[in-house]
Amino acid sequence: KIAYVPQQAWIQNSTLKDNILFGISYKSKEYQKTVENCALAPDFQMLPAGDSTEIGEKGINLSGGQKQRVSLARAVYHDADIYLLDDPLSAVDSHVGKHIFDNVIGPQGQLKNKTRVLVTHGVTFLHQVDVIVVMKGGEISEMGTFKELLAKKGEFSEFLVQHIVETEQSELDAEIKELINEDSALRQTIQRKLSVKSASDSVRSTSSGGRKAMEFDSTVTNKDKLIQVEKAETGKVEYGVYVHYLKSIGMFLGLSAVILQILSQASNALSSVWLSKWTSDTSAAVNGIQVVDKRNSYIEVYAAFGIGQAVSGVLCSFALSFGSIRASRILHDSMLANVLRAPMSFFDTTPTGRLVNRFGKDVNAVDGILAMTIAQALGGILTVISTIGVIVWSTPIFASVILPVGLLYYFVQKMYVTTSRQLKRVEAVSRSPIYSHFSETISGVSSIRAYGVETRFMQTLEERVDGNTVCLYPSIVANRWLGIRLETIGNILILFAALFAVLGRDNLDPGIVGLSISYALQITSILNVAVRFVSEVENNIVSVERIKEYSEVPQEAAWEVQPRPDSKWPNQGVVHFQDYQVRYREGLDLVLRGVNFTISAGEKIGIVGRTGAGKSSLTLCLFRIIEAAGGHIHIDGLDISKIGLGDLRSKLTIIPQDPVLFSGTLRMNLDPFEMYSDSDVWQALELAHLSNFTKTLNLGLSHT
Repeated sequence: KIAYVPQQAWIQNSTLKDNILFGISYKSKEYQKTVENCALAPDFQMLPAGDSTEIGEKGINLSGGQKQRVSLARAVYHDADIYLLDDPLSAVDSHVGKHIFDNVIGPQGQLKNKTRVLVTHGVTFLHQVDVIVVMKGGEISEMGTFKELLAKKGEFSEFLVQHIVETEQSELDAEIKELINEDSALRQTIQRKLSVKSASDSVRSTSSGGRKAMEFDSTVTNKDKLIQVEKAETGKVEYGVYVHYLKSIGMFLGLSAVILQILSQASNALSSVWLSKWTSDTSAAVNGIQVVDKRNSYIEVYAAFGIGQAVSGVLCSFALSFGSIRASRILHDSMLANVLRAPMSFFDTTPTGRLVNRFGKDVNAVDGILAMTIAQALGGILTVISTIGVIVWSTPIFASVILPVGLLYYFVQKMYVTTSRQLKRVEAVSRSPIYSHFSETISGVSSIRAYGVETRFMQTLEERVDGNTVCLYPSIVANRWLGIRLETIGNILILFAALFAVLGRDNLDPGIVGLSISYALQITSILNVAVRFVSEVENNIVSVERIKEYSEVPQEAAWEVQPRPDSKWPNQGVVHFQDYQVRYREGLDLVLRGVNFTISAGEKIGIVGRTGAGKSSLTLCLFRIIEAAGGHIHIDGLDISKIGLGDLRSKLTIIPQDPVLFSGTLRMNLDPFEMYSDSDVWQALELAHLSNFTKTLNLGLSHT
C-alpha cells in the first residue's frame, strides 16, 4: 500500500475532513493525532466550521502551506506501507517544517515504522535519515549516510557547504554543526566562504531601524457556503431573452428572414391553389386539345410561384445563417469579455465545470442548433397557417372546427413546453458537476492512481452522469406524450376535412376538394413539426438565457480611468499603506485590519507570518485583485484606487505562489506581448539560471 504527497498539493472541492479521509472510514483517535502532527489544529480553530469548512476548487481558500499540510495529512491518515513525499516541507515555515519532521517524517515521528522516500532540496533534516541519494543531471551521483557522504568530499559535500554559507548560523541544526566541527577540512572551507560573504554583505548593508513592526491577522472566516448550488431559472423564458437574441442577430437580418419565410410559404400555398384552379378550368382545353395561350399563362404563373418560393427560401437561409453566426459571435464574445473581467470572488465561488458548461454546451446550442430550430419553427407555423387557409378556402365550413381544435392544440403545446423547458434547465444544471468532476480528476490523477481510488472516482462520475441522464429520460417521455396527442388531434382534423368535403360534394369543385383533402392529410405531420420546433426554440433559448446570465456578472473596476497617470509613473517605488482593510467577498470578515506601513524607494522588504496570516492577500491588494474595504494604498503618492486597473497592473509584476504556464512556446510564456528581443529573453533566462536548461532543448525558445 502506497501513499503519495505531490510537490503541488491536490485539494478536492470538498470539506477539509473529506480531503484528509479521502474515502476511508473515520477513526477519531487516528484522525486527531494526524491533524495535530501535521500542524493543522491551529488552522482548524481559525475556521468557523473547523474541519467541516468547505474548500473551493484547487484549494482556493487555503494558503500554499495549508494545502501542503492537508495533502500530507491525507497520506499519513491512510496508514500505508510506503510513503513517497515529494518535497512536502518546501511550502511551510521553518518552525512548522521542524514540527512536521519531528512528529511525522523523522525517526520518532508518526511514520517511524514506515518506509519513507523524501525528496527535498534542503539539508536541514538529512542527518536524521537512513540513506541519502544525491541526484545530478538525471542520474544518481552519490549514495550513503550523512557521515559517509561528508567524508567523500563529493557533490553532497559541496551542496552542504553552499547551503551553510547561505543560511543563518542560528538556524543550523545542532547535530549538523557537530558533524561539521568533526571535519576540520570542511570547517575551514565553510569559514573561508563565510568570511568572503560577510565582507560582501557589509558593503551592501543598510539600516532599517525605527520602522514600526507589522502584524497580520490570520483569521480568515467563511460564514457562508463557498460554492453555491447552480441556479436554474423557473417559469417561462422572459421576452427580454428573445429580444437579446434578436438584437444579436441584427434587426435587419432578423426581419428579412421572417419576411422571406412568409413569401416562401405564401408562394408554396398559392402554387398549389393555382395548380388546382388550372386542373379545374374546363376552358383550358377544347375537344381535348390544350389552348396554347391559356396553358402558357398557367405555366408562367405557376413557374413564377415556384421561382419565388425557391429564391425567397434561399435568401431566408442566407439571412438566418449570417444572422446566427453574428449572434453566436456577439453572445460568445460578450460572455468571454465579462467573465475575463469578473472579480476573483466570482471564480472563487464558480466551479470550472460551470464555465466549461456555458462555453461548451450552451455556446454549441447557440452556434449549431438554435438558428436552425427557429427557422424550422417559423416555417412550421407559416405552413400550418397556409395549410389551414387553403382548407378553409376550399371548404369554408371547416372554419367551425378550427377554434376548438386550435384551443386543444394550444393547451397540449403549453403543457409540453412548460415541462420540457424546465427539464432542459435542470439537465443543463446537472451537466456542470460532470465537467467539474472530470476537471478535478484530471488535475489530481497522479494522487488518485497512487492511492488506488480510481474505482471510487469512476463511480462518482457514473453517479453524476446518471443524475444527468435522469433529467434526460423525462424529456424523452414528454416527447412521446406530445407525439401521441398531436397524432390524435391531427386525425380529428383529417376526419372533419374529409367529412365536410363529402357533405358538400354537390357544391364543391372536385379539384378544390382534392386539394383540401391532400392538405388535410399533411396537417398531422405539419402540426407535429410546428409544435415540436416551437417547443425546441423555447428549450434551446435557455442556452441564450444562461449565456446572458454570465454576460451580466459583476465586473472589476474600470480598465482605464481619466486622467491617466504619467507614463513614467511610478519612477521611485514608494509604497504606503494607510489604515488598509480588505475582505475577500462581501459579508466575510476582514483578512487585513488597519494595516499601516511605508516602503521607501529601492528597499527590499520581507513580509513574514504564519501560514494563512495574510501575506499573499497583501500582495493581491497591490494589484487590486481584491478591493479595499477601507483605507488606501499610495504608490509614489498616487492613490491606486483612483486609476484604471490597466495602468496599475501594467506597472507591477509578481512571482505568484502558484506559478502558471500557458500553452505555447517558452518564448511566448516569457514575453507574451513580444516587447523584447531574443537577447533580452536569454538574459532573463540567465538570471533565472535556466539558460543552460533551455539550450539543451531541441527548439530552444520555441520549445512548447
